[in-house]
Amino acid sequence: MEQRSMNEKEEKEEKDVAKHEEKSYDEKWRRDPIGAVSWAIFLIWAGVVLLLYNLDQLSVLTDFVDRLNIPFADLPFDLPFVDEQAWQVFFLGAGIIVLVEILVRLLVPVYRRPIVGSIIWAGILFGLALGNWEIVGPAIVIGIGIVIIFGGIIRRR
Repeated sequence: MEQRSMNEKEEKEEKDVAKHEEKSYDEKWRRDPIGAVSWAIFLIWAGVVLLLYNLDQLSVLTDFVDRLNIPFADLPFDLPFVDEQAWQVFFLGAGIIVLVEILVRLLVPVYRRPIVGSIIWAGILFGLALGNWEIVGPAIVIGIGIVIIFGGIIRRR
């Protein structure tokens, strides 16, 4: 009888472990849908930029960037597949996507998570889009400092 009880416990533990492993991705999605949606939008944006570039219609987006008076980025390295203007548009849009994610995390309490990494990521993307690291680099450092200060103030309350 004791052996049977022991086997039942082992089987129950194995089922619990299997059940936990099956739900882990689903639980992550439920706990942080904003992150998953952001990455999906990020990929969609990459596809849109590539499609417009391949159809020679990228001027729709580059004209918009020109109207914003954003200077053409002169990247210090070569990127594959498309020209520098397409990369600039991609990086600018990706930075905006990350900023929207940050705003949602700040405004919706259910989705609050640490945002320092996202702020750094947005700074890097905007730095690549703007191509002026003499200004963007220090701005990233200043932004990180501000986030750390506000994080310390908010946690103390």
